[in-house]
Amino acid sequence: MEFNEDIRKIDKLIILKNAGIKFIRGFLLRLFLKKSKGFLWVGKRVTVTHGRLINCGKNVKFEDYSEIHGLSKDGLFFEDNVTISRGVMIRPSSYYGGDLGEGLLIGENSSIGPLGYIGCSGKIKIGKNVMFGPKCSLFAENHVFSDVTSEIKNQGVSNKGIVVEDDCWIGSGVTILDGVTIGRGSVIGAGTLVTKNVPSGSVIIDKRSKVMRLR
Repeated sequence: MEFNEDIRKIDKLIILKNAGIKFIRGFLLRLFLKKSKGFLWVGKRVTVTHGRLINCGKNVKFEDYSEIHGLSKDGLFFEDNVTISRGVMIRPSSYYGGDLGEGLLIGENSSIGPLGYIGCSGKIKIGKNVMFGPKCSLFAENHVFSDVTSEIKNQGVSNKGIVVEDDCWIGSGVTILDGVTIGRGSVIGAGTLVTKNVPSGSVIIDKRSKVMRLR
């Protein structure tokens, strides 16, 4: 572990102590996962269910209060150096088994920012080196409401899935809806609602998914 040269010794010791506790939690959690290749770091009060459907690469981090619900058709895959930040919820399915979602794949060196929500009832694929800011939400599901004579909750859902390609930066508070693909190397500004596909290398800074310019 490398430290910034300006960090005092006492603070280094605190960091090492906290990391050690996370390492021990991760070592224990590995016993209940389908696969874990290397070190797994687990913060306090992390909730993991259906671990037999969860696959982790090296140096995966589940930070404090995150919730990872593994129940899904394809499982959850976290590749090397993925970080799931504090308070993130990953939910492919209902807690009580009424709906079974598709699952999630997050590529190497990608991170989900604090308090994010990943609703992967439809398949969600996130590429390598993708950064999500705090409070981002992905909803890979849409309620069917075409029949005006029937209640919406009884008409079922559609699941097209979401793809975020490599090397994207998704700003704080972004919402990505079902059926969207965000092309490689794109930047999505804070607070944007993304409802349609984004071409590779785009910069989007408003709430109508309008391409403002190319990088």
